[in-house]
Amino acid sequence: MDSKPPTPTIEAAHRDELRSLPFGDTRDFTDADRGFIAAQQPCVVTAADGHVVWDNDVYAFLTGDAPPTVHPSLWRQSTLAAKQGLYEVVRASGPTGGEGAGIYQVRGFDLSNITFVESDTGIIVIDPLVSTEVAAAALALYRAHRGDRAVRAVIYTHSHVDHFGGVLGVTSQADVDAGEVAVFAPEGFTAHAVQENVYAGTAMTRRAAYMYGAVLERGPQGQVGCGLGQSPSLGEVAIIVPTVDIRKTGEVHTVDGVEIEFQMAPGTEAPAEMHFYFPRFRALCMAENATHNLHNLLTLRGALVRDPHGWAGYLTEAIDTFAERADVVFASHHWPTWGKDRIIEFLSLQRDLYAYLHDQTLRLLNQGYTGVEIAEDFPMPPALENAWHARGYYGSVSHNVKAVYQRYMGWFDGNPARLWPHPPEAIGPRYVAAMGGIDRVVVLAQQAFDEGDFRWAATLLDHAIFTDENHAGARALFSDTLEQLAYGSETATWRNFFLAGATELRDGNFGTPTQTTSPSMVSQLSPEQMFDVLAISVNGPRAWDLDVTVDITFLDVQTNYRLTLRNGVLVYRRVPADAETAQATVRLASKLRLLTLAAGDNTSPGLEIVGDADVLTSLVSVLDKPDPDFNIITP
Repeated sequence: MDSKPPTPTIEAAHRDELRSLPFGDTRDFTDADRGFIAAQQPCVVTAADGHVVWDNDVYAFLTGDAPPTVHPSLWRQSTLAAKQGLYEVVRASGPTGGEGAGIYQVRGFDLSNITFVESDTGIIVIDPLVSTEVAAAALALYRAHRGDRAVRAVIYTHSHVDHFGGVLGVTSQADVDAGEVAVFAPEGFTAHAVQENVYAGTAMTRRAAYMYGAVLERGPQGQVGCGLGQSPSLGEVAIIVPTVDIRKTGEVHTVDGVEIEFQMAPGTEAPAEMHFYFPRFRALCMAENATHNLHNLLTLRGALVRDPHGWAGYLTEAIDTFAERADVVFASHHWPTWGKDRIIEFLSLQRDLYAYLHDQTLRLLNQGYTGVEIAEDFPMPPALENAWHARGYYGSVSHNVKAVYQRYMGWFDGNPARLWPHPPEAIGPRYVAAMGGIDRVVVLAQQAFDEGDFRWAATLLDHAIFTDENHAGARALFSDTLEQLAYGSETATWRNFFLAGATELRDGNFGTPTQTTSPSMVSQLSPEQMFDVLAISVNGPRAWDLDVTVDITFLDVQTNYRLTLRNGVLVYRRVPADAETAQATVRLASKLRLLTLAAGDNTSPGLEIVGDADVLTSLVSVLDKPDPDFNIITP
């Protein structure tokens, strides 16, 4: 990418941040280094075929003072998040006062952390990262320094892929099936994990490539991290269905001699999420609900809007339930916090962070302000403004305020002039024409750029690109503008979005370089979820005139579903097969054979069609395939 230097406007903004933020507070660096045992040298993990799935060494440039191309606060956060290796979180004394079991983390091997809790005869693994290869490497690093302890259980804190995708790196389906390893997760975990990665998975993954800066060069003018961690790994993603569902707060389980007390926290950072406490270690795991940054209420890759009111409530409950008994609090990202007073302060400020965003947004929307207006001027309390762990490195105050507004009010701001706006392809040419043509718009955008008004320059150039995407002057200035917005951003995900847009303007569409939908993930789809996938693939207009009734029988579980397609809507019901009323009956050896059938495979084994086979062909013919390479920055 043909990067440009920062403008004086950006450099001045960085100087202001250096003066206003508490850079003299270095406690995070002390905590991030505490308990360090060993680093992985080199910290590069490869797959069986030799391709690199993780390289933390590319972040070696994160040292010293921030360069002018990176917000100094984000540089500080990325420097902390890039630390890697095995760390001791807590060590319990043995029966005679010597060394006993402890809790250890491997950090810097993925976007998330993996935690090892030592039990009587083995270990409990918490959140086995994104992919098999990095989880296996982290386990190997742990065992090299703590012994070859067997995995007795795996705990998924919540339903996002960076907390379960690497499970095959620490155990196997065979060991779980044999009862040798238990897998714990909050109720609803599997449904939510599969749903998020399949239903809207194509669109989310395409946007995630922007959010995480997947193709961006690592360096001071490129990707410096994601705020929550450095980047997701690129290896094999898998899932093993939990064997124990945690359903209620206060539930207690003992795993290989270690007691665990659970707290449910659904609808917070994930639809299915939980916290838990280890009395033996006086240690509290807060999953992803209390980390060292402001989190997302609506992630830029797309997701359901999260509930900050409930989130704050569960943090209050955690403080009241566990804080007096805890000597350390750790999470699925970043570094732990030690000491009762600091734990209470940390959790209380995190609670106040989400409560303040919720309550003040509601106060202002009830005074008639729109989400955009509220977000534009939303000062935070000094205690939160000056707490490093409350800064917006992953989420931001701006887009979180808009998320709260959206949660309650939806996309429409109430102004009738904005009820039915033109889409970008239609409104762009109209604006450009009104301003005197595309060359004139580029001149106006250049003036805005030179004055440091990059937001206005980006707005003008957005209209220009949607008028003529091949206009060289517009593309060049637009990419330069997005780059300046990136250099000024404290939020890593904003920086990555801006730089990804600049990259595609200069080099073309880079598509979706990573995938989170794996065969093991798809295999966990229920028949109902598979039919949902088919339903959202129906091209409605092409199917308007179809009237289809088909029975789908899964022979392995002796279950039948009646599918009807009318008015472009696919409906399914679990009912007995009825050859008298079905146009065709499709007998499938397994549920996975349904997906190959939907992809057009009518000849492979495991399929039998009784009745009118043309009806099935007509149904399959109206199923669209998602496009993982759709445009974002251009028409």
